[in-house]
Amino acid sequence: MENGTMPSYFYFTLFKEFVHMKYLILILILAVYLAIILFNAIILFVVFKERSLHEPMYILISCLSVNDLYGSAGFFPRIMVDLLSDTNTISRPACYVQIFIIYSYAISEYTILTLMAYDRYVAICNPLKYHKIMSLKVTALYMAIASLYAAFFMGLIIFFSARLPLCGTDIARLYCSNWSVVRLSCGTSTLSNNIIGFFASATTAFLPAFFILYTYIRILVICQKSSKEFRGKALQTCLPHIISFLNYSIASFCDIALSRYDSDKYKIVAIIFSVEFLVIPPVLNPLIYGLNLPEIRKNILCLFQRSKIANFPE
Repeated sequence: MENGTMPSYFYFTLFKEFVHMKYLILILILAVYLAIILFNAIILFVVFKERSLHEPMYILISCLSVNDLYGSAGFFPRIMVDLLSDTNTISRPACYVQIFIIYSYAISEYTILTLMAYDRYVAICNPLKYHKIMSLKVTALYMAIASLYAAFFMGLIIFFSARLPLCGTDIARLYCSNWSVVRLSCGTSTLSNNIIGFFASATTAFLPAFFILYTYIRILVICQKSSKEFRGKALQTCLPHIISFLNYSIASFCDIALSRYDSDKYKIVAIIFSVEFLVIPPVLNPLIYGLNLPEIRKNILCLFQRSKIANFPE
């Protein structure tokens, strides 16, 4: 197409590579999706059922689980439908809906991790004012602002992306991403492509990452000056957050970096990293918090013990 158009459909070109393995891949994807739902549902049930866990840190962990379920819902059902489909097409509105869900999930993941870092910073560096600064009402307000920010920002990005005239319809990904659609725009829109891509990456990933790194560096400095017991307790609560942050940052950075290159050169690597931020964090986050934080782990064990006793015949 020489002149830009507004196509009604986009075509996923990668699914034809897996036509002989699609049922095996479908089973694996279904298993991962069910595991994500189960693991995160357990975290949510335990946090909301146990009043002792109605604290800002645990509320933020439950928000992370909600966000992981939300992002997974934007990816897994659609990819399972596409694996079973022979056409592998997606309508223009559905494509932008998927972009909105996946990338508002991505933005929210970073904003929640940022709030977690701030929560630990206040708890460790300013413990006497912690309950005043991080009350449940304040935490709820922060989460509301974070949700509105993600929705507003992605709405703005999609508004500009949807106005670009496109000179192609083929998407070399397993799902609709903002960059995969923006890069289809005609040559006259190259500058707009770069501005949108840079602005989105900087705002959604790099700025929150720098803030989180700064926060944990400050926490480590405080810990070095404190007693061994205080240092142990502080690191015990911070370690799961740091692991989640590093896990998500590596996945999202690889996706951002590889999405700017031709996927034909690194096809398998590009496919793996393009879905990693949608698969690995939702699976690992509930495991990280469920296994590492004593209060959550204790309540999960109690839940399974009660379930076992209830099902045991008298």
